[in-house]
Amino acid sequence: MGASESTFSTAQRPNDEITTVSERTEVVDPILQRLKSLKIATPILTSEPAESSLSDILVRKSSSSSNSSTINPNVLLELFSMYRDWQERKARDISVRQEDIENKIEVADALAVKLLQRYNVSVSAMKTTSQNLSEVDALQVELGELKGRLTEVISNCDALCKRITTEGPESLRSSIKPFSSSPPDLSTSSTLPSAPDESQLSASSTTDIATPHTLPSSETNTNEENS
Repeated sequence: MGASESTFSTAQRPNDEITTVSERTEVVDPILQRLKSLKIATPILTSEPAESSLSDILVRKSSSSSNSSTINPNVLLELFSMYRDWQERKARDISVRQEDIENKIEVADALAVKLLQRYNVSVSAMKTTSQNLSEVDALQVELGELKGRLTEVISNCDALCKRITTEGPESLRSSIKPFSSSPPDLSTSSTLPSAPDESQLSASSTTDIATPHTLPSSETNTNEENS
């Protein structure tokens, strides 16, 4: 397809001439393309052959309106085959979409299961944390009680050491020194000199604390002799 333009050149040339300028378009008209692609289809209904002679007109039989035209079986078969192909294509498309939907459902189920597992783990961790936090108050109370008892034990040990230093025999006075002069506290650590083992020291200190009013036998004898 193209468009042509014709011009007469009379001013510049002595003879009259016709100059044709042609431009070819690359775009094809879609309407023309569709018209070219059209085909003449076979008619579905075929009529009986017309009467061409006088004998045919005279001898013809009266026919009902239903028998005036018949359907071509080939065209009907082609229509059924086209419908069958269309139905098969639709069935394939539906099956493909169904498979895609099933795959998406499986992925969603797997994600839901994983999320549920993580949620259960988080819930169990939160429950454990809440239980531990609920036990913190009781632990703080017990720790305060233990701190008070330890302070009392340290003060009793300090008083016992001072008593042994002042009233005890000479053999014990040289080996035992009193605790620090500052009041007993958990932050300050006091140690007894010449103590062979911490477990033995704790055991002996506990025994002495249990009976703070009694003195060793040697000290009692010394006091009786002095009296």
